[in-house]
Amino acid sequence: MFSQSSAYDKVFFENGLMNKSWYNSDVEYSNPSFVLNLEGKLPVNNKEAFTPGNSLSLIYDSNPDGDWNVVLNYPKWRGKDQFNKADHFSMWFYVKSDTELKQLPEIAIISGDNISKSLKISEQLKNFEKNSWKQLIVPLEKFGLDSTEISGITGVQFSQSESGSGTHEILLDQVELLDLKAEYSSVSKVEIESAKGFERHVEINWNDIDTKKVKLIKIYRSQNNSDFEPVGVQNTQYFSKYTDYTGSPDQTYSYKISAIGYDYSESELSQPVKVSTKSMNDDELITMIQEASLNYYWDGAEENSGLALENIPGRKDMVASGASGFGLMALVVGAERNFISRNEFVGRMEKIIDFLENADRFHGAYSHFIDGPSGKTVAFFGNKDNGADLVETSFLMQGLLTVKQYLSQDVPQENELRKRITKIWEDVEWNWFVQDNSSEYLTWHWSPDQQWVIDHQLIGWNETMITYFLAIASKTHGVDAKMYYSGWASQQEKAKNYRSNWGETSKGSEYKNETNYFGIPLEVGVGVGGPLFFVHYSYLGLDPHKMEDQYVNYFENNKKIVEINYRYSMENPGSYEGYAENSWGLTASDGPLGYKAREAKPSQDDGTIAPTGAIASFPYTPEKSMKALKHFYRENGSFLWGEYGFRDAFNLSEDWVAPIFMGLNQAPMTVMIENHRTGLLWNLFMQNEEVKEALQNIQKQKINK
Repeated sequence: MFSQSSAYDKVFFENGLMNKSWYNSDVEYSNPSFVLNLEGKLPVNNKEAFTPGNSLSLIYDSNPDGDWNVVLNYPKWRGKDQFNKADHFSMWFYVKSDTELKQLPEIAIISGDNISKSLKISEQLKNFEKNSWKQLIVPLEKFGLDSTEISGITGVQFSQSESGSGTHEILLDQVELLDLKAEYSSVSKVEIESAKGFERHVEINWNDIDTKKVKLIKIYRSQNNSDFEPVGVQNTQYFSKYTDYTGSPDQTYSYKISAIGYDYSESELSQPVKVSTKSMNDDELITMIQEASLNYYWDGAEENSGLALENIPGRKDMVASGASGFGLMALVVGAERNFISRNEFVGRMEKIIDFLENADRFHGAYSHFIDGPSGKTVAFFGNKDNGADLVETSFLMQGLLTVKQYLSQDVPQENELRKRITKIWEDVEWNWFVQDNSSEYLTWHWSPDQQWVIDHQLIGWNETMITYFLAIASKTHGVDAKMYYSGWASQQEKAKNYRSNWGETSKGSEYKNETNYFGIPLEVGVGVGGPLFFVHYSYLGLDPHKMEDQYVNYFENNKKIVEINYRYSMENPGSYEGYAENSWGLTASDGPLGYKAREAKPSQDDGTIAPTGAIASFPYTPEKSMKALKHFYRENGSFLWGEYGFRDAFNLSEDWVAPIFMGLNQAPMTVMIENHRTGLLWNLFMQNEEVKEALQNIQKQKINK
């Protein structure tokens, strides 16, 4: 389960997921000084570490006529913006060379564009021993800083000392800010609660721990149940389980764990637990993927609401409404495949519905982000985004309507839940989001104090078809089916200009495209069709086989967009590392420079592949998606596979992998695999009477056109 503490420690380096270099580092030098680097980044040492599995290798030549500096940038990602107090800088280092104390680097703290005064390590230590780990602790006040400035600290700089000369090699590990004013308690022994082997990884769970006392869990592995070697640590601020990717099927391992305190004291080791990996066939592999991704929404859910977090790690109390809608459908898969029991599913639904009934709503619609403990709106994207988000609401309603059909047993609990879901669904005032009677579009946002300040109209082709579809489907506050063509598929100049602007082309500006890309004729879509999430998000419940308009059948059209994405990745015009017939999938995901919607064209391609792109496309390209799944797991699993399945994205050209799992991207893998296997979610969603009528009404518009 995801740790529920409120903030994070500021850690600049603990372990690197990639085994070549540390992406969050920058190396500069002027001859004749030198720092060994891999394309401007510090190399990773995978053999020696204070906190396994790796450390950073700082190998430098210092010369009075030259200079060098290395910066460790704070690894940023969405929602990692709340920090524990700290009053000291700390790092562990290991000198491998014949280096004198005075030849060690200087250190400084970076806050934005400002650099603190530089301190010589030699003046902060009395001594050290070669080939031994040593902790350096420096009060922040020595840098001219105090604990109130923690949030603004962006990096740590190592630089050539005035006394430096010659070639030196030191290892750096566990570089962080600490609160030494806190009282640290001794740590007690922790036991392994369960260990389960899969094809090439083992998942280890431990019993409850006090995260205020235990900083890390250290994992030891043995293949002879005798010689245990440390293989990794898990930061208890992030998770309470650990995934050990061993890379080998049909092997037996023994594991022990220990607790590491905030003073780095270590408890005695747990009792050993033996577990084996096993070869898996295709069916077992895709089941494994479904269950791992589902767990993001099960044991990774926000504690009070039971709903999905935006990303893990990230804000631990901020619910994402759209991701929660996707997660509801993943939970249905979990119950159907016995990953969780039906009773557990029903219990979670009661918790979720209790929360949704009391959370902030604006004309029946929910905000993009909601505070889990209170149910209040979180204006995470700025104060203008402090009210209703109709698109995220539509993703949530798609999930709720699917759950409503799954709760089909004639028992009091399920009967009551169906009624309550119906009430939430019927309270959404879709027609409110038509700004006035003359408007032909739905508008994305509404603010209770700034009204239509964002003023963004929904115009297809993109991920918002489900929004128009559900607005048409509503019997209580619906819009006329004509809006499918006047809004979503609008031919007005406003709509044409909108499509041309974001698509960077006039192809598809009239909604229909009718252009050939990589040998594939595309009927509908802007340019090459857009990022792959366009063919996923609206169609987790809405069956694209049955969704047709005057232009196209959407299963066939979606399949072509996926094929275009695949062929572009094969052609790889940007010559990015890692693109191949079994490694593709350009969509919206985290990336080296942050979240971005990537698609099959050079201007929107930076070498970042998201596993969800290929895997959530299973219904459209099952053979290609299966090859990608196997490759991502078997060849890239050492860095890409983690506690909730595949991490969000990777970029081999930058030697980067996302440290997070994303709520919008985990569930589509579970759900679309299931739609490929059984059609479960499509069948459930399409059973709703309102959905059937909306489909018929749109079809009638097609005939009338």
